[in-house]
Amino acid sequence: MAARVLLARGGLLRPAAHSGFLPGLRKVTSSSHRAREDSWLKSLFVRKVDPRKDAHSNLLAKKETSSLYKLQFHNVKPECLDAYNKICQEVLPKIHEGKQYPCTLVGTWNTWYGEQDQAVHLWRYEGGYPALTEVMNKLKENQEFVNFRKARSDMLLSRKNQLLLEFSFWNEPVPRPGPNIYELRSYQLRPGTMIEWGNYWARAIRFRQDSNEAVGGFFSQIGQLYMVHHLWAYKDLQTREDIRNAAWHKHGWEELVYYTVPLIQEMESRIMIPLKTSPLQ
Repeated sequence: MAARVLLARGGLLRPAAHSGFLPGLRKVTSSSHRAREDSWLKSLFVRKVDPRKDAHSNLLAKKETSSLYKLQFHNVKPECLDAYNKICQEVLPKIHEGKQYPCTLVGTWNTWYGEQDQAVHLWRYEGGYPALTEVMNKLKENQEFVNFRKARSDMLLSRKNQLLLEFSFWNEPVPRPGPNIYELRSYQLRPGTMIEWGNYWARAIRFRQDSNEAVGGFFSQIGQLYMVHHLWAYKDLQTREDIRNAAWHKHGWEELVYYTVPLIQEMESRIMIPLKTSPLQ
């Protein structure tokens, strides 16, 4: 019998019908074929679950600390930005320095390139969620902070925040002298890819240490999920360009970029200028 031509129907390749098939034989083979086809389709669309035994936060976060981070984005009325910066520089350092508050101000900035008239604050809570709750409860009793929040609310267009953990393989964000500009690169990952991202960047970060530009790396726990934030420091925009271009001449960097790009749904870069009271200068 001559070989039959395969026809495409609904994206699948099937044998062409043969008018000489016996009805009974066709019924049996058709049933068997459908079973095989169903099994093949399931292999395409049913994803096998990786039997991990722990949460992403436990697999990726630093074990030696229980620090929680809060990242705040405040969109300020353009005419109020100077007044907003003034009251932030008066009040936020008092919280940072207050021994009764188990938190520290990691950095505070204005966005220079990216979303305009925006303030960005990064806080660390030593002790995780209990420390966050303790600080919030104590600040409710702090009349200066209550007045600060009221004055601040009249200056804002919108605000949002995220609670983050830091990647175990990233640098610890510690105060540094300036002057520097800071880049916050934010990545919205595809759901289910955080572990894969962490595995690649655990190797990639070693390519970005030569100039001490790596400040901190974080991933979201509450707020917009599957968000990753990388914080970098540079002397100026030209230095940023030179350092980033130099990475492409290091063996292995190109491969890691190739494999991480498909994990990203969206990405954003902010160039930020620290306020005078920011520990990261």
